[in-house]
Amino acid sequence: MSALDELAGIDRVIHEPVRLMVMTVLYAVPEADFVYLQNECSLTQGNLSSHLARLEEAGYVAVEKTFKGKYPLTLCKLTSKGRKAFEEYARIMRAATESVARKKP
Repeated sequence: MSALDELAGIDRVIHEPVRLMVMTVLYAVPEADFVYLQNECSLTQGNLSSHLARLEEAGYVAVEKTFKGKYPLTLCKLTSKGRKAFEEYARIMRAATESVARKKP
């Protein structure tokens, strides 16, 4: 299978643009609170919540609801499965891009 052919099997959970943004942010930090993710990705609460739920359902993100004093605090981080899936996604994208770049006329 060529590097470009691998794109057909790319992880569609991660490939969705909003989830890709969330995964990218979470890959770069040990954990992030909900408000930080919301601001970094310019999302509404509802939009971020639904995408986090999908990533959590896939086993890519762990969501912990706790309190900081009297205030609710939602912490999110990549699971090891999520980290591996993101690295594989990035590998496929990089390989496809490099493959095309090597063949350009």
